[in-house]
Amino acid sequence: MNYDEAVQIADGVYWVGFYDSHANFHCNPYLIVDHDEAILIEPGSVPHFPIVARKVISVIDPKKISYILLSHQDPDLAGSLPVFEDLINNPELKIVTSERASFLISFYGIRSPYYLVDKNDLKLKLKSGRELTFILTPYLHSPAAFVTYDTKSRILFSGDLFGAFSDSWELYAKDSYNNDMKKFHVPYMPSNDVLASAMKNIEKLDIEMIAPQHGSIIKKDLVKSSIGFLKDLKCGVPAI
Repeated sequence: MNYDEAVQIADGVYWVGFYDSHANFHCNPYLIVDHDEAILIEPGSVPHFPIVARKVISVIDPKKISYILLSHQDPDLAGSLPVFEDLINNPELKIVTSERASFLISFYGIRSPYYLVDKNDLKLKLKSGRELTFILTPYLHSPAAFVTYDTKSRILFSGDLFGAFSDSWELYAKDSYNNDMKKFHVPYMPSNDVLASAMKNIEKLDIEMIAPQHGSIIKKDLVKSSIGFLKDLKCGVPAI
């Protein structure tokens, strides 16, 4: 697989991330292209901007990006936000996030208005009628966190949930991925009670694929077992 190029993971959905063979921690920006508009999901940090931007441009004219989605405010997924605003140069651009996250995202110096998921019935409808729905996942690991479900592709964009540390990273998860998720979730997530509650909400969805902001993409054959693993995982203060 050529990680130097955008990788199409579903019809109209692309991984546009940065691959570093020496890193055990990868960030995964995604791009949804829906007819004449697009959504950039968690574009990444400032150092990764040139590579992510090149991949985005290889797929679509950046001016067609109507939304940038951020599941929370951390710099590894939001640091390049002002630079992408300049590249996109779309006066209709909106930042999709939660109200609590918006308080901190504002400190990046952005100009675009917000589309606050918790003020819009946890839904976003595109021009084509395609709908994204949102599930709030507070304290996993940010108080402002949420996950995004694309009802067309049935992909769950899970933010930090289902993320991983891996010494041998690949875009798609293998059977051993639970071990990599454990390395990430045990120190980052606050408790099993909070994590299990989120998994109970997520397992109700018809999920074709889980696309986390860190780690590897989980295909359908591993979705159920991955949810079950995190549902039972001891993490946070009791596990450290």
